Amino acid sequence: MKIGLTYDLRQAYLAKGYSEEETAEFDRLDTIESLAEALESLGHKADPIGNAEELIGRLACGDRWDLVFNIAEGLKGIGREAQIPAILDVYGIPYTFSDPLVMALSLHKGMTKRVVRDAGLATPEFHEIYTIEDAGRVTFEPPYFIKPVAEGTGKGITENSVIYQPEQLDHVCRFLLEKYTPPLIVERFLPGREFTVGIIGTGSDAEVVGTLEIILLSCAEKNVYSYVNKERCEELVEYRLVKADMSPVIADAEALALSVWRVLGCRDGGRVDIRCDENSAPSFIEVNPLAGLHPEHSDLPILCSKLGIPYITLIDRILTSAIKRVKTGPELQEVIHADSCCL
Repeated sequence: MKIGLTYDLRQAYLAKGYSEEETAEFDRLDTIESLAEALESLGHKADPIGNAEELIGRLACGDRWDLVFNIAEGLKGIGREAQIPAILDVYGIPYTFSDPLVMALSLHKGMTKRVVRDAGLATPEFHEIYTIEDAGRVTFEPPYFIKPVAEGTGKGITENSVIYQPEQLDHVCRFLLEKYTPPLIVERFLPGREFTVGIIGTGSDAEVVGTLEIILLSCAEKNVYSYVNKERCEELVEYRLVKADMSPVIADAEALALSVWRVLGCRDGGRVDIRCDENSAPSFIEVNPLAGLHPEHSDLPILCSKLGIPYITLIDRILTSAIKRVKTGPELQEVIHADSCCL
């Protein structure tokens, strides 16, 4: 198959003057190269496209693909991760990972938690902060955990994100509201173990690949999987492979993660983050339906590596899940050819 690659290249945005933090979610060149190499090794033709604007340009020129392997995070707007899936839907071009609805929903942590909560799945109490006055309307007791509602890679999360006294909430809210687009989300802080659960597949075919426990080392920022801890994970974080047969807590965390994945309608592959309360009961924190795929730096490939699953196998399983969902036979080829001839 001819497979297009959509992505946001971090160095390209840095060259335009964007900051290290603003580009933290974007991909390094070696991620794109590794992904293209894996696809070529699987017998496909990989065609690097780039970001949403570059995709639009290629489509306008008449370019088409059998499938697009999409890892683009998007730059602007609260629905930015939904932009490329939406564009591809317009042209009837299939792609990996979740659809625009899921991508837009899952980036908004408050909206996601409402869906999860309404499905009867465990998630901490929370309150959204749009203005500083909202900080006084939090009804549950501290400690609190506060972060921007629609950022990834730990942006906006520091040691100060854990708040033990109600009077501290106002100060932290003011700082974050000035720096990030509202709203913020305040949750009841869970002091227990933290896991990230890797999942491959869609719907009833989805399955847990494995689970990593996030262990913060002594030199890391305390209590939180923060922006700094994620950026410098090689020196600040231990990713410990844990398995369901080790403990009921891990089994419960994996079962919760898989239920969340299916309830939200996530597809092909990603991660679900789980944290335990003071009684070791797991709760849903957030979902990443567009997980990082750097072979050595990203959580999902790190998990697979610890399980002895080669990077190329991970990519193949994601691709296989996507192909199973879409038509890749002569009917689709005729549609692609017809569209190309009309431009």
